[in-house]
Order: sequence, then structure tokens, then C-alpha cells
Amino acid sequence: MKNKKISLLRYWTTSYLVTLFIGLIVIAIISALWIRYTTLENRLNVTKFLAQEIADRYSYGNEGKEMHRRGVPGILEDRQRFLNPESKPSIYILDESGRILASNLPNPHYRKTPFPPSILENDEEIQKIQLEGRGAPVVYAVKTPIVQNEMTRGWVVILQTGEELTKVNQEYRLLAVMLISLGLLGWLVIYFLTKKVSQPIQLVAAAANQIQDGDYNITLKEERKILEVDELVHSFKNMAVRLKQLESLRTELLAGVTHELKTPITSISGLLQAVKEEVVTGEDAKEFIAISLKETKRMQKMVEDLLDFNAFAANAVPVFKEERKLNDLVKEICYQWGLPHENDIAFQLDLPDQEYVVEIDAMRLQQILVNLFNNAMQAMDGKGTIQVKLLPKDSDHISIEIRDFGKGIPPHEQPYIFERFFRGENKKYTVRGLGLGLSFSKMMAQAMGGDLLLKESSEKGTTFELIFPYK
Repeated sequence: MKNKKISLLRYWTTSYLVTLFIGLIVIAIISALWIRYTTLENRLNVTKFLAQEIADRYSYGNEGKEMHRRGVPGILEDRQRFLNPESKPSIYILDESGRILASNLPNPHYRKTPFPPSILENDEEIQKIQLEGRGAPVVYAVKTPIVQNEMTRGWVVILQTGEELTKVNQEYRLLAVMLISLGLLGWLVIYFLTKKVSQPIQLVAAAANQIQDGDYNITLKEERKILEVDELVHSFKNMAVRLKQLESLRTELLAGVTHELKTPITSISGLLQAVKEEVVTGEDAKEFIAISLKETKRMQKMVEDLLDFNAFAANAVPVFKEERKLNDLVKEICYQWGLPHENDIAFQLDLPDQEYVVEIDAMRLQQILVNLFNNAMQAMDGKGTIQVKLLPKDSDHISIEIRDFGKGIPPHEQPYIFERFFRGENKKYTVRGLGLGLSFSKMMAQAMGGDLLLKESSEKGTTFELIFPYK
């Protein structure tokens, strides 16, 4: 079950729903506590205001006789409607000694019951009292003095339980409806948004399976409002097109490599067969054998190149870097290569006076430059000038530019020149080989911390750029 995969739509909607549910529960608890607190505060303030209003209406005369003002009879019942309609507060009017003069309670004997003196003796206007007994409720007492002629003539006391003061069923129902509505709305929003995002991902996954089956003709809609999704679809389409091109190129190159290896074998077989059957004899037979040996060496060279490339691609060939002066090293390599070609190829060296020290494998650098010189000579049909320029690329890299004045590389071939086994149309019929030179050179340059790039190519010539870090 741990390895069971679920869809993106189900994953996000389920995760969001759980997160939303937990969040709404926390919000509900905090909101309920806040509603309870604010309701208690507001109702206590209303009760305090009501007690003050009753105290202002009820007073005593100078002789101590009870005196009514503005229809005090029935005021206790009338003012009760300002409190919570669902609650039944106890309202008392007391004299100075704490004797009950009036109350909203129906008991006719309340006047004989002494009021608890602890409430009157406490100076606080609002008191919280815990009644005795197991499970007894908490009672809030609001006390206001009855003042006449700047003297306290009695008290107005209103008693209510905490449960009655904080009873807000309607607010709780409203809060529940609001939170449930928010939860449903949030779930619907994340459901449709996730569905909208998951659809193109599903299409890309289906297209990937299609490519895996060898079908590169995929159709994906690129017009997506979500930037990341649009980039994913666009990149995948470009990758599919690129894979299709590379697959076609791989098939063509494989056929080319097979042909390159098959041709000398066929030639050698025919020549040796003719010698064996004495179709040719004497000097002709010797010439046939010499040609066969030459073809054998050429085929051996192609096989060695292929083995070297595979070994280097598998990191089986080490690179031994050491500090060398690049100016002197380039000059030495050009001199060595140019000796056997001095009658046909001229070098134009542009080396700076400043010495550049680099960590490099001199043998690998020589392999790269020799391959580039050979390509340049082939592009110029065996005669011409090769320019070699050494100049700083930036503050950390040095560049070696190799330029020829040959026919150039056609624009449609330039993106593929570093692909293994790729050979341009001109080379296919004029130069024998496997098409590994440039890709092998680029791998060696990267193994030494640098790179090999095609800087420019036109009908006037081609320039390759070899970049290395320097100290």
C-alpha cells in the first residue's frame, strides 16, 4: 500500500481537504472562545448600564420612607427585556443594611431572606462568584449603589449565571454555517484548479509513453495560461522534435558507419581473392596486397577511434592535468603538426606577450588541436592558411581560436557537428571516417574543465573556439 500511486487530482484535493478541515477546526475553536468572551463582556456592560438606570429611578426620601419615581413599580420586569431574552436574571433592590426591598422573583417571602453580605462588602462593581457544591454554576453579580444627596441609600444587584451570559446559539450556528461554506468553497476551488493543472500533465505523461513506444508524432496544445505548465508543454514538444531528429540522424549515421566499415572489408576481400585465385600475378599481385594492407590500416584506425571514443565516453581514459604555459604549448603543437604540411599549409599565429598558465593535459590538447587542424586542411582542400589566436575570454578563461578559410559548414548542419558519427554531406563522399573527431574533441575539452564551440562558419571560413580556465 505504501507504493500505491494516486492521481495528482486526488492527492491535492485530499491533502487540501484535510489541511482545510484542521484549519477550520482551529479557527472554529478560536472564534467560539472569542465570541464567548466578547459576548460575556458586552452583556456584563449592558447589565451594568441597566443596574445604573434602575438605581437612578429608585431612591429614598429624607425620612427613610420608600419613594417611587417615574413608575418604579414594574420597572424590574420592564428592564429585563434589555438583557438576553433567553436568560432569567435575578434583580434585587436593597436598602443600606442589605434588606431586600424589591425583586423580580415571584417568591413573596424574598423580603424576609437576608441578602449575602459578602457581595455588598466587596468594592468591585462586577463580581464573579463560584457557588458551593459539586457542579454548582458560576454566578456574575453586578452591583450599583443608589445615591441620593451624595449618600448611599441602597443597592441594585443583578445576578446571572455565566452559562446564561455566554449563551449564543445563534452566533454559533452562524459561525458553523460560515465555516462549512468556506470549507466547501475552498474544496471546490482547489478541485477545479488542480483538475485544470493536472490535465496538461496527464497529456504530457501520455505523450511520454507514446515516445517510449517509438512514436514521436505527438500533439500537445501549447496555449496555457499557467506559465510553468506552458513551459513544460513547450519544452516537452521541443524535446520530442529533437528526439525525432536525433533518431532519424542515428539511423542515418549507423548506416554510414556500417558502410564505412564494410567498404574496406569488401575491397580487401576482393583484392585478396584475386591474388589467391592468381587472377593477378607478379607486380600486380604485390600492388593488390599493398592496397589491402593500406585499407587494413585505415580500417584499424577507424576501429581504434571507435574504441577510444567509447572508452573516453565511459570515463575509462584518465586525464592528467598539469600546469603548463599555454603560449609555448600552442606554439609547439602548431610547429609539430606543420612540419609535414609546410609546403601546403601556413600558420598565422597571434599569441599575446603575456604568459597564460593553465592546468591542462598537454597530450589531450594536442589531440584536439590536431583534429581541428586536419579538419581545417580538409575544408581548404589541402592548401591554405590556418589562423591560431590566443586571447583572454574573460577574467577566468582563456580562448584558443582556430580559423580556416575553407568552404564553411552549411547552416543546417551546424547544430549537429558535435553529434557522434555525424558527417556532413561534403565529407561523406570525399573524406573517409566515422565522424567522431569533433565529438571526441569536445569530450576531451570538457574533461579538462573547458569546452569546444563553433564560433562562426560561412562561405569565407570556419572558426572553432577552445576555452580553458586559467590562473
